[in-house]
Amino acid sequence: MLNQTVLVGRLANDPELYETETGKKLTRITLAVPRAYKNVNGEYDTDFIGCKLWQNVAQSTTDYCKKGDLVGVKGRIQTSRYNTEDGERFLTEVVAEKVTFLSSRPKEA
Repeated sequence: MLNQTVLVGRLANDPELYETETGKKLTRITLAVPRAYKNVNGEYDTDFIGCKLWQNVAQSTTDYCKKGDLVGVKGRIQTSRYNTEDGERFLTEVVAEKVTFLSSRPKEA
């Protein structure tokens, strides 16, 4: 069995680094990934995919990336279950194993 995904898209927000109660670094990002085909109106739709980054991957992404940057994410899909007042909910997200920075920064003079 295999659970692996590769995505390329733009950051929909600036990454923010958090620390869990156990001291682990965590960043959650949303990746805007355009679809490869046009909808009935002749436009490309975009999927917004939540990704969870841990430890060094979280730190480096927070240090070097900002909203709008193009990145590649390799990871696995994970689902979790939680309860709310309205009942049981499910969350599906990508847990990143590797983030590749694809945007080039302008050289500072």
